[in-house]
Amino acid sequence: MSTAVRLKIEAIDKVFKRRDKPSIEALRNIDMEVAEGEFVSIVGASGSGKSTLLRIIDGLITPSGGRVLVDGRPVDRPGPDRAVVFQQDSLLPWKTVIDNVAYGLTLARVPKADAHRTAQRFIDVAGLHGFEHHYPHQLSGGMRQRVNVARALAVNPKILLLDEPFAALDAQTREIMQAELLSIWQETRKTVLLITHQIDEAVFLSDRVIVFSARPGTVREEIRVDLPRPRDLHVKRSPEFSGLVDHIWTLIEAEVRAGLRQG
Repeated sequence: MSTAVRLKIEAIDKVFKRRDKPSIEALRNIDMEVAEGEFVSIVGASGSGKSTLLRIIDGLITPSGGRVLVDGRPVDRPGPDRAVVFQQDSLLPWKTVIDNVAYGLTLARVPKADAHRTAQRFIDVAGLHGFEHHYPHQLSGGMRQRVNVARALAVNPKILLLDEPFAALDAQTREIMQAELLSIWQETRKTVLLITHQIDEAVFLSDRVIVFSARPGTVREEIRVDLPRPRDLHVKRSPEFSGLVDHIWTLIEAEVRAGLRQG
């Protein structure tokens, strides 16, 4: 993995102002870096500002203070250097898999043959060979999310932002999709920032896990995951894996209990 900093977050604050109601401080003084090719996850209690930070990074929300830099350049709006996969798939139901994956390229006026050639590569990487001409309604939930990931990768972003991408899936499919995502990451080595509520998911996938405090979200602790790569689902049964999960859960539990006492 490169040591070059791909994503830098400097002193990010976010306060949501509401008419006739108290303001909500979602994030306070967030500082973090993600290296090129690194897989980092953010976990924390509900309402700790995880998804808000991801949307700030993508440029969908303006921070109240601080800045986001990609390769040293400040960003304040969505751009082709970042691609997002959200919890619910956003596939176009009237387009086939290959046309969905190529959609961002066609918007960029890439010739259709070239767009389909690139799309086919990421369809293959995502394990969807043979489903190129299927429509979204013909696919399972897990397959649709793989199409979403393939579409995000097809535009060749510098950073892949994942916001609870498997939350809508059943437990068994979610486990399989974690392994599929890890396989895709090992093939592409994209810089990835994942938001998740699942601690075991974060540990399984990541090089580092960032734990957020209860609202307002701050960086509570950073945990390096030293489990060897490549990984498969069997690593979840190891004592080292369980120890990391237990440690992170203890941190989040303390934040949740503190929040309940304050509430």
